[in-house]
Amino acid sequence: MGKNNKKELSASLNKELIGILKSRFEKNMSRHKGIDWKDVQSRLENNPGKLWSLNEMEITGGEPDVVDVDKKTGEYIFYDCAAESPKERRSICYDHEALEKRKEHKPTNSAINMASEMGIEILNEEQYRALQKLGSFDTKTSSWILTTPEVRKLGGALFCDRRYNTIFLYHNGADSYYAARGFRGSLRV
Repeated sequence: MGKNNKKELSASLNKELIGILKSRFEKNMSRHKGIDWKDVQSRLENNPGKLWSLNEMEITGGEPDVVDVDKKTGEYIFYDCAAESPKERRSICYDHEALEKRKEHKPTNSAINMASEMGIEILNEEQYRALQKLGSFDTKTSSWILTTPEVRKLGGALFCDRRYNTIFLYHNGADSYYAARGFRGSLRV
C-alpha cells in the first residue's frame, strides 16, 4: 500500500484530531521544549496525508506527540507516546515473511506491514531509547523495533521494554507474537 498520502480525513475529523494533538502537546511540554504549537498546527493543516497517518496512530492507541524537530528539513517528528505499547497493535509478529512462515495460529498482521499500511515507520533502537528519555514507557508491555538485516536473515527480530528503570533489548523469533507486544511508530510532518 505504501505511504497512503492520498488518504485524507474529513474536515471535522481533521479538526477533532488537531484538537486532541494540541491538548496532548500542551499537557506534555517537556517532550518538545522550544517548539511552538502554532508552527506544528500549520504543518499539520498543510499535510492532510500525514494527518491521516496520525489518526491511524491515534485510533490504534499510540497517543502520538511531537518529540523533536529536524533542524535541516523543519519537519516535526511524532512518536507513539502511549504509556504501554499501542493496544490495537499487539499480538502481531514482526514482518510479512514471519507471518507467512507460521503454519498454525497465525496472528492477524505484522508490525512492519501495519506500519506501512499506516504510513509510519517502526521505531529503531536509537529512537526507542530517545523516547524513553522523555518518560517511562513499556513498563508492562514490549515493542518490536526495527531489526537489522543480519539478525532478520537468521530468523530473529528485536524488541525492547523498560523494567527495573532500565531499557532492555531482546531477541525473539520473528514469527512469535504475544498479547503484550506491539510496536511504536514515528512520523515526520
